Amino acid sequence: MRTRVRGWRWRKNPLRRRADVVEAWTALVAAVLLLVAVPLAGVLAGRWAYEDAQTVAAQQRAERHRVHAEVVGHVPDTLPMADGVRERTYRVTVRWTPPAEKARTATARVPEGTHRGDVVEVWFDARGRSVSPPPNDTMVWQHALTMGTCAAGGTAATVLLGHAVVRRVAMRHRLGEWEREWARTEPQWTRRRPA
Repeated sequence: MRTRVRGWRWRKNPLRRRADVVEAWTALVAAVLLLVAVPLAGVLAGRWAYEDAQTVAAQQRAERHRVHAEVVGHVPDTLPMADGVRERTYRVTVRWTPPAEKARTATARVPEGTHRGDVVEVWFDARGRSVSPPPNDTMVWQHALTMGTCAAGGTAATVLLGHAVVRRVAMRHRLGEWEREWARTEPQWTRRRPA
């Protein structure tokens, strides 16, 4: 039956080796980093990503404009698609009339299932190119949470990998110390003469 003595690496003890102390301190540092640095890295990265995404969204809202346009081009027939896949879009010709101007036509992406004559909402940039809509608040939050989670996960993986490396090196040193001490002690126990 194995018994485990808690904290033996911290106490003065003839069996305690330098590698044991290094390993114990490394475990303590790793625990503190996992409890403090990992959440902090996640929060800081998420906050940075949120602010950056908010800036990009505001910039895109300023540069892009939404119009309600009528589909005048030929929409391809609907193709079968697998469940769970994003909605398909097709490039077709649309027409709209800005206030106090002549009717305009352009090529824009419309969702699958749209027919000629349907009125759709499309976004254009300042050059008149069809673009995706600017990110909404949900997309900004999703981006921030994803970046924060990835940063926290990466930080945790780095801490745990560093701890594993230190433990492996400490084990190698510990085994080397035991080997050297056994080389000194073995002749006394086995009555063999050193080679």
